[in-house]
Amino acid sequence: MRCRFCRKEAFYRRSYEGVPLCKTCFLEDVEKRIRKTISRFDMLRFDDHIAVAVSGGKDSLTLLRVLRKTEKRFPKATLTAVTVDEGIRGYRAEAVKLARESCKELGVDHVVVSFRELFGKTLDQIVRSKKELSPCSYCGVLRRRAIHVAAKEAKANKIATAHNLDDEVQTILLNIFHGDAKRIARVEPVLVDPAGRFLQRVKPLCEIPEKEVALYAHLSGVRFQTCPCPYLETALRNDVREMLNRVEERHPGTKFTIFRSIERLRDSLKASLARVELRNCLRCGEPTTGSVCEVCKMLDKTIECPGT
Repeated sequence: MRCRFCRKEAFYRRSYEGVPLCKTCFLEDVEKRIRKTISRFDMLRFDDHIAVAVSGGKDSLTLLRVLRKTEKRFPKATLTAVTVDEGIRGYRAEAVKLARESCKELGVDHVVVSFRELFGKTLDQIVRSKKELSPCSYCGVLRRRAIHVAAKEAKANKIATAHNLDDEVQTILLNIFHGDAKRIARVEPVLVDPAGRFLQRVKPLCEIPEKEVALYAHLSGVRFQTCPCPYLETALRNDVREMLNRVEERHPGTKFTIFRSIERLRDSLKASLARVELRNCLRCGEPTTGSVCEVCKMLDKTIECPGT
């Protein structure tokens, strides 16, 4: 089997396209696809200050590496890596260390912010004291707030997250399973608040399958955390991931089909969301659709919720 582009011996075949690739062409093609996604959705400008959410896993470290290579062509652009330490015993310390080492290697400023620092408790402590929701529900909401707070303190004007194609399709199905179809409109490559209350969020990896992100990281020599989060098994997302992977194996291209289908439906879904009025949280002042934001609802009343 020969590489589609250079005719050298191929080592990988994209089943959803039927395209064989050699190692060099694979790496170049992944980077090209990421740049194409950035351009197609008008994600970045030449003078942006981008806060890159870096967890220490394969996706975020791959994103950081590709954006660093791209940034060198735009001297007015700035990158700052933001790592959130949720306080997960026996897990997060390794990821923070790997993120720090990668940032040092790439010459990228690195900021670490912790749940304990912002919310007064680690995720482990929150999970032990509050049983209403799954650990991933608490973590997702609080992580988003932590990244936003750290990005604003770094004076960034955009936040780049490493959500890959699999992440996006899983979230789409999770919203359907939870009966919250309107939230599907928020699963998009660029999230913008017209009023400017939230920093714009972009997802440059949203059209790259998780398997190809992992392969890119491996071939590029990226050292990333491989052990899964200890709370992963409690999440419905894990079941959705396994289901999607089984379907994709038998019917290559299914993940892209779901992603493109929602892209076509998004405009009509957004029309209904436009009628939802945002107001300021009564406790922390952050934007919310209700009187109190989700972060404040999750935290104990005695814990100060970091806002603007």
